[in-house]
Amino acid sequence: MKLFIRISLCILFFNNLIFSQNFSNKQKGLETKSSKLREEIKQINNLLFLNKKIKKSTLTEAEDVELKISIRTELIKINNEQINSLEKLININQRNISKYRLDIENLKKDYAEMIKNAYKSKSMQNRLMFIFSSEDFLQAYKRLDYLNQYSAYRKKQVKIIKNKTLTLQELNQDLIDQKQKRKLLLENNRREQKKLIEEQNQKNKILTELKKKSKNFNKQIKIKQSQAESIDKEIQKLIRLAIASSNKKEKNKLSNVFKLTPEAKILDDNFKANKGKLPWPVIQGVVIQKYGTQTHPIVKTTKIKSTGITIASINNAKVRTVFEGEVMSILSFKNSNPTVLVKHGNYITAYKNLSKVYVKKGQYLNSKEIIGEIFTNSQTGRTALQFSVFNAMKPENPSFWLYNK
Repeated sequence: MKLFIRISLCILFFNNLIFSQNFSNKQKGLETKSSKLREEIKQINNLLFLNKKIKKSTLTEAEDVELKISIRTELIKINNEQINSLEKLININQRNISKYRLDIENLKKDYAEMIKNAYKSKSMQNRLMFIFSSEDFLQAYKRLDYLNQYSAYRKKQVKIIKNKTLTLQELNQDLIDQKQKRKLLLENNRREQKKLIEEQNQKNKILTELKKKSKNFNKQIKIKQSQAESIDKEIQKLIRLAIASSNKKEKNKLSNVFKLTPEAKILDDNFKANKGKLPWPVIQGVVIQKYGTQTHPIVKTTKIKSTGITIASINNAKVRTVFEGEVMSILSFKNSNPTVLVKHGNYITAYKNLSKVYVKKGQYLNSKEIIGEIFTNSQTGRTALQFSVFNAMKPENPSFWLYNK
């Protein structure tokens, strides 16, 4: 029965250890996410809220506050997951500590009994009598071997007690550390929740002002969306013409992909191989608008569509190409800022909303080479690059291509 109980305790202990390791790995992942979100909030504050002298339009201000609210809400959620994970780790640790204490107590009892029995038969005379009273040589040998094993077992028990005591001390220290970590997370979450309430109040105040001008803002969003669509159409047209030009000697002149030279094919393969590893087109930036069709963050009745992502950066921020390639075109027409298209085999990267362009059509660029500066809106103070990735004529989500900072 004792053996069965000990085996059951061992199984329970090892299960607890496995759970503890899994929770520890999960905790590390949550800490990494939490750290990224805190850094993102810091960047948003530096890039969108640092210059308080510039009076933003109500809509832009609301968009910026909503962005920060969404990220802070995610941070609070991650912190809560960390706290819950720590609660489970603490409970597992407490069970392990109880188990170790029980093991040590039983080991000490067994050891005390051994010492007591050894004391009763400690004299050399008693040991010799035990050996010499054997019926034959084989029995005498076995009795001598038993005494040696008994002595070795006593030493082993001392070592086990010592190791388990050290492990118990480590578990106790882990428990103290985990409880302290949980306390700090709870305090941090209270601070984040307080900031979240302030930001939500700020957003509500802005929304009250927005209601008075809702029609005007709907119009603004539609104009902005129309301008973006015009640029996208022009980009599609330029890509289509470039594809047609590359296929003019081919029978299939209506192909949707470029006819690539061996060198361009290598470039295309290299670009494709670097998916998820490409450097950001700006050194410092935060995504303020995602790829695809989405509900406007403030005017919920309006849908907006983006063939790329919008990255906010610092004033006069330099733009760099994310991969080596050739400048395919520099696009600029009425009511829009310049756009640079860089060709990487079948892939094209687009850098929109520039104030200055430092490159020329046909110029070959290395990765991270500066191609221009981002335009800063004097009314909102926002410096934002619109970045897109096209696979021939098909737009793809740039977030899947860029290195995840």
